[in-house]
Amino acid sequence: MPYNTEADIATFVNTVWEDAMLVARDNNVMSGLVNGFGDLQGLAVRKNAKYNGTAAFNQISETDDLTSQSFTPVVDQTLTPYEYGSQFFITDSRLETDIFAVRQDAAQEFGAAYGQKIDTFLAGMFSSLTGGTVGAAGTNMSWANFFAAITKMRRALAPRPWVAVLTPEQWHCLGTAIAPGVTVTNSPFIQDEFIRQFYVGGVSGVDIFTTANIATGTSVYGGMFSRNALALDIRRPLRIEPERDASLRGFELNASSVFAYGVWRPQYGIAINTAGTAPA
Repeated sequence: MPYNTEADIATFVNTVWEDAMLVARDNNVMSGLVNGFGDLQGLAVRKNAKYNGTAAFNQISETDDLTSQSFTPVVDQTLTPYEYGSQFFITDSRLETDIFAVRQDAAQEFGAAYGQKIDTFLAGMFSSLTGGTVGAAGTNMSWANFFAAITKMRRALAPRPWVAVLTPEQWHCLGTAIAPGVTVTNSPFIQDEFIRQFYVGGVSGVDIFTTANIATGTSVYGGMFSRNALALDIRRPLRIEPERDASLRGFELNASSVFAYGVWRPQYGIAINTAGTAPA
């Protein structure tokens, strides 16, 4: 018996396409947590200075003449800007035929990739913080590490407010260490907070953020720091502009920016070194 099926007309039926989805990315957190500069253009380096001595008060006698102490500035850190860019070439035929809004999607992709690049750069500086290091490669993140970082921040005389930026895996270890059922004395209020939202906003006066823009591994670095510990120097914000190429019947969509990043007052930050592998 012949059956009349959908397969008989498949070549006549248009495929229904939903919107194209951009590559999944984590939210950007770092640029809003560090010292930001936006007062210059061009490629001139930016340097900060610190004094090479502090005033020492010594006991003196009635007739003693005071002795001058050294108080001379020296260069401490340097931010060197570079230009970064990316490009898509889109042909006329692609633009005229594409069922997706390829021009708009490409621009959106530039913005997402740009933000992720800056986040990754800044988070990659955690190992260069000099206020101290807690934890060790291959060991799980613990609350002892977290509070040790707070202690070191106090000893470093780091100005508040303080933030901690951790990988999701580091925060997972902290969450499971305090979750209900753990055989330690816990605060029911703290447990309730973890059950309610897992990623709590702050602990002991330290705002906590997590980012997946730090790669997983057996040795990863989170950080606890003051705003001045790291810096982002935007010399030219992200610029997206098309350039027509008539001979190739299409246009280049160009994106570029000039910025510098790095440690600024690294003594105001603590490196948190632990394992960063996915939980079993």
